[in-house]
Amino acid sequence: MVLLPSLLAALLFGWPVAPPAVTRPFDPPAQPWLAGHRGVDLAAPPLAVVRSAGPGTVLFAGPVAGRGVVSVAHTSGLRTTYEPVTASVSVGDVVARGDPIGRLEAGHPGCEAAACLHWGLRRGSLYLDPLALLGLGRVRLLPTPQRR
Repeated sequence: MVLLPSLLAALLFGWPVAPPAVTRPFDPPAQPWLAGHRGVDLAAPPLAVVRSAGPGTVLFAGPVAGRGVVSVAHTSGLRTTYEPVTASVSVGDVVARGDPIGRLEAGHPGCEAAACLHWGLRRGSLYLDPLALLGLGRVRLLPTPQRR
């Protein structure tokens, strides 16, 4: 599934933390109900500024299961999520690419670093690789129909 052409994606979206260090890649489950890693983990120092990856509107900012979460709606039905984050934005806020949305909280299950941002991407109920927003997602070759 193509989200945006790489050049366009690179112009509209950027890394949510700097400098970026992917510690765990996107690893979706074979079936929606199975366990998997529905985003990427990015190592960053505790209290690092977390920025909106692209322009959009804040849909959610608050705790979920004891962790701070921010969710931003973007064009084409895309939604990015960021956790664990102490939000500095509120629901309904309009953000641009790179606008601060909060501070990274220490700790994240499965993260070897002092703090990791779990960055997710969805279109509807389908989880996607957020690195695709940067033109860096996995390329998957699909078989072509055989001609007869």
